[in-house]
Amino acid sequence: MDLGTTKMIARTEGGIGWMIFNQPEKHNAVSYEMWLAVPKIMAAFEADPAVRVIVLAGAGEKAFVSGADISEFEKKRGSAEAIKVYDEAGNAAHAALNAALKPTISMIRGICIGGGLAITLSTDLRICSSDSVFAVPAARLGLGYRYSGIKKLVDIVGPAFAKEIFFTAGKFTAEDARIMGLVNRVVPPAELEATVTRIASTISSNAPLTIKAAKLAINAAADDPERRRFDEIDAAIKACFASEDYIEGRRAFMEKRKPVFKGR
Repeated sequence: MDLGTTKMIARTEGGIGWMIFNQPEKHNAVSYEMWLAVPKIMAAFEADPAVRVIVLAGAGEKAFVSGADISEFEKKRGSAEAIKVYDEAGNAAHAALNAALKPTISMIRGICIGGGLAITLSTDLRICSSDSVFAVPAARLGLGYRYSGIKKLVDIVGPAFAKEIFFTAGKFTAEDARIMGLVNRVVPPAELEATVTRIASTISSNAPLTIKAAKLAINAAADDPERRRFDEIDAAIKACFASEDYIEGRRAFMEKRKPVFKGR
């Protein structure tokens, strides 16, 4: 896969597609070329039937993603036209994550700040190590956040915690994040990758069409009412009952064995 950069890594293993932000010397701050690579990786993983789950991670042990790579802002965001081009790349990356039909998981270790936190909000599950740190420092920088990003945070942690995160611009521990509901679970650093791999492998072994239908319905429940696509959800449910996997699931249950799902 030609990503146009070495700062992003894409690999597949055991039904899991790994997308790794690879700029550890800058705490995996996301550069313009990294934003451009995200939709390419997501499209490849979505098209690959061998990939059942997509995991996002940061290279090294110090950070998931520390936000945008500010060092390139003077060149990449130095004019209104340049800002437009840069923002289009970031928006396309988030759109690719949000549109994923396969389950997505953020494996968070260390720093997860600003744009890094925004990336995790575009995934289905968030699992972090106990040494993780979360923050949205917008109020210390004078930045404004779009409604879509704010709504995602509110949907996950609720209005009160969303206000605390934004108003204080403070740093929050992994335990704070767990209490807020920002992450699904917290594990010791040494157990993080094994835990995420185990969860991803469990999901990978389940019926892909069922998971797709459930993801569509759950996302619709949290979406604005006028944007809910009930026809797409109904079609996904019908596809489940018309699938070979539905037959396999019934037979495996009756035969008291583990089902082998093919996603069709």
